[in-house]
Order: sequence, then structure tokens, then C-alpha cells
Amino acid sequence: MNDTIGVGILGFAHGHVNAYCEEWKQADLGVRVVAGWDHAPERLEAAVNAYGLEGCDSAETLLAREDVQAVVIASETSRHADLVQLAAAAGKAIILQKPIALTMAEADKIVAAVERHGVPFTLAWQMRVDPQNVQMKAWLQGGELGQVFMVRRRHGLNAGLNADFANTWHVDPASNRDIWADDSSHPADFIHWLLGEPESVTAELASLFNPRIPNDNGIAIYRYAAGPIAEVSCSFTCHAIQNTTEIIGERGTIVQNYGDAPSANAPRPDAGAGLRRFDAAANAWVDSDIASPPNHYERIRGLAVPLAAFLRGEREPLATAEEGRTSLRMVLATYVSSREGRRVSLNDPAVNDV
Repeated sequence: MNDTIGVGILGFAHGHVNAYCEEWKQADLGVRVVAGWDHAPERLEAAVNAYGLEGCDSAETLLAREDVQAVVIASETSRHADLVQLAAAAGKAIILQKPIALTMAEADKIVAAVERHGVPFTLAWQMRVDPQNVQMKAWLQGGELGQVFMVRRRHGLNAGLNADFANTWHVDPASNRDIWADDSSHPADFIHWLLGEPESVTAELASLFNPRIPNDNGIAIYRYAAGPIAEVSCSFTCHAIQNTTEIIGERGTIVQNYGDAPSANAPRPDAGAGLRRFDAAANAWVDSDIASPPNHYERIRGLAVPLAAFLRGEREPLATAEEGRTSLRMVLATYVSSREGRRVSLNDPAVNDV
């Protein structure tokens, strides 16, 4: 493929970037990873050995390379704002791992940098490109369910059951706040993508297993002025489960299984469809022929194709910086609600202080 886009990786902290590097190395997608940087030498050395890229001694050195037209920022979340500002000023296209930032002030800096320099930018939101999720959104937009009353998205991991996880950057407040901020961002953004920006949220967050891994379980209920009611339910102490998404409407129901790590990785009790819709008029279930991912890692790896298409200019961003900022606000508002025991408007000034 001609006109291959050279990509630099700024930070290998977020493991998803390894899946993209593997796919871009093996498949002819018009993208080639040429260089990398990480403040942690051991992570950079591992990436150099795995992907044959050149290691750089600083982010500035990487961004000065003429063979780097785009970057993937997969550092600790606390470094996102600084790295985006550097990359945008250097005129590079940017793929940023989720969540956009730790605070609303940091998210504002990212949005401002992208706007100021006019660079292509996208968040790397997995749930916005999962094929079954795309089908569910098409059903809603096509009116197959009529009025939608309730949406429930469950999301989980078993990381909270692993004592060693408490020693990772994912639960370091200085790097990433905690596991709820890190991973509830996925289903919160899914709700945002599916239904738009909600009006308010009521949430309960709790540390139920290892006190060194804060907020390992939580539920958030998002309110829309005229409906639907949307629930995000996350357990990061979950070995296995099936049901991932439920959408209830006047003309039927959508049920999805196997859409996250504990569902995709666990043994499956039957060979039934992972996505199906109940048609009330026909009084029958309609199975989708879109296959469920064989495991969670392959699901993550599937994001490499739409990200490459974005870099080639063949598709819109998966999520803009502004959308990433709104999804962050949806997550930070849950902290205010849980702490103060009240429904919180997304525009509540307290959200800016989380």
C-alpha cells in the first residue's frame, strides 16, 4: 500500500496499544508504527523488541521526526493533556486512549489544543465500533424498537480480584484516579454515543473487596428529560457473566451477550446468538448474524482497523475531543452523586472540582 502513514507511540502504559501495534504490523492497513517513547524504560524496551520500532529518548524527539505523521497516546491518563498539547503543536494526527483526562480542566486543555492547531483527533473508544454495538444503534435509529424506555449496559473486569493490580498505575490517584474512572468511562461513553448527553446522574460507588483498589463496584443511573432511563453497572470484581446490554422499547427488546472481558473470555454455555432482538408484533426473537468476539483481546484488536481508516482520512473520528470531554463529565458527575447522596446535573459546578 502506497503512502503509508508513519505512527509514533507516546507511552505504552495502556495495554490496548499493544493490540493496535500487532495488527498494524501484520495487516496491510496503510499504517506503520515507526517510533515510540515511554518515560518507563522497561516498557519502551519491550515495545522496541516486540514491534521493531525505534525508541526515542523524549516525546519531543519523537514528535520532531519527519517520518511520524500521527501519534497514539497511550500513556497514563495524567499525562494526556501535556502530550496532546505537544503533539497538536507539532501538527500530528492524534489517537488518544480513554478516558480523555483526569479532570475537566485537563479535558479543556485538550479540546483547546486540538481546536487551536486543527489536527485530526479521535478518542480510541472500543464500544463505538464493536460491530454488534453498531447494529444496536442502527436498530434504535431505524425505529425497530419504537420509543425506548430503558437502556442497561453492564461492564466488568476481574482485575479487582488480583492483589497485584493494586500496585499498577491504573489505581494510582496521581496517574489514573481509580478503576471506576478508568473503566466505567467505556459504558458511560457508550450511553453518550447511543442516546446523547444525559441531563443528570444518580450513582453509588463502593470499595467492596480490596481497599487498595478503590471503587471496584458501582452503578450509575442517567436521566434524560423525556426518557429513556439509562443504567451503567460495573463490577471490577467479576469472574464471568453473560448479559452485557439490554434495551427495552415499545416494540420489543434488544439483548446482547459477550460484549466485554468477563463475558467474552468465559466459557459459553451454549452456541446461541450473542445479539438478538425481540419483535413484539411477531412475538418472536430475531437473531443477528454478527458474531460475538472469540475473546476480549481479539475484540480490542479489532479497533486497529477503524483507527487506521481514521488516520487515512477515510472515516470520521470515533469520538471528537468535545465528545470525550462530555463523556468525562458523565463519569465525574457520578463521584459527586455518590459522595453527596443526590442526583447531580451534568452542569453542576461541583463536577469541575472532582
